[in-house]
Amino acid sequence: MSAPDSAGRPLRVIVGYDGSPSAVNAIEAAATLVPSATASVLHLWEPPFTSPELRQRLAGRASGLQQLGELLETEGRAEAERLAGNGVKLARAAGWEAEPMVKRAFGGDGYQFARTAEEMDADLVVVGTRGLGGVRAALGSVSELVVHVSPVPVLVVPYPLTTSEWAAATSGPVLVGTDGSAGAARAIDSAAALFPSRRQLLVAVAEPGPGPGPTAPDGAELLTVPCSGRPGSARATASTLAETAANRGAAVVVVGSRGRSASRELLVGSVPRALLHCAHRPVLVVPRSPVGTA
Repeated sequence: MSAPDSAGRPLRVIVGYDGSPSAVNAIEAAATLVPSATASVLHLWEPPFTSPELRQRLAGRASGLQQLGELLETEGRAEAERLAGNGVKLARAAGWEAEPMVKRAFGGDGYQFARTAEEMDADLVVVGTRGLGGVRAALGSVSELVVHVSPVPVLVVPYPLTTSEWAAATSGPVLVGTDGSAGAARAIDSAAALFPSRRQLLVAVAEPGPGPGPTAPDGAELLTVPCSGRPGSARATASTLAETAANRGAAVVVVGSRGRSASRELLVGSVPRALLHCAHRPVLVVPRSPVGTA
C-alpha cells in the first residue's frame, strides 16, 4: 500500500486504546492531525483481565475453578467493553465518528493490530507510547511491532506532549524525511493523502559520497540539512530529522520504512526506530509496498 486511497470517503482509522493517559493523548493528537475521520477504537484484552481485587471477590462467589474461570471471562470482557466505550466517547468528543472494537488477545498484540487494519481496509493505525518512565518499554513491544508489521501507515504519538508540541500539532507543517528512494516517495504520497491541508516540507539529511542528492516533486519545498552526528548513522540521521522538526515547528514527522538499497535500508531497527525514540512529536511510518506491488 503506497498511500491511502479513500476515494472521497472519510479516512478509516484504527486507534489502540487501553485507558492509559498515553492512549488518551494519542486520540486527541491524531484527531487534531486527521480531522473528520471514521475511527474504530480497538481494545485488546487477554483473560483474566480483571483486577486482583475483583478476582478475589469473584473467587468468593465461585463454587469451583470452572465457575471462577467463567466469571473472570465475563467480567473481563465487560471491563474491556467499558474501556473501549470510554475511548469512543473521547474520539467522538475530538471530532471523529467512532465505534468500539473489542478483541481477545492471545499474545502478539502488534500482529493483531496489523491483521485488524488489513481486514478493515484501514488507512491508518494510531498507537501511543508512555514516555520515559513507563514505555519506552512499549516502543520495544507493541508500538514498535505494529510499525514493523503493519501493512498500512502507523502514527505513533509520544506521551506527554508539551504546549509547544500541541501548538505544532494544531497548525504546523508536515516534515517528510527523504533520501530519494521509492520508500521516501511513498512517504511523500501518504503524507499528502493523510494531511492534505498541511504544508509539506521535505528534508534530506546530507550524506557523504558521490552523486546528486534527492530532488523534490514539482511545487514541493526541499531542505537539505547537515547531519548532526556521524554521517550515515541511523541514530544521527533520526536525531537530525527530529531537531529539524522541532526547529521548524513540525506537526508530525513522516518517514518510509525502507530506504534506497539493501545496504542503506531505513528499516524499523534503524532510522524509523531511532526516530520513535528521539522525536518528541508524532511520527508516521509508511510501510514499503506489499510483495507484488510497485
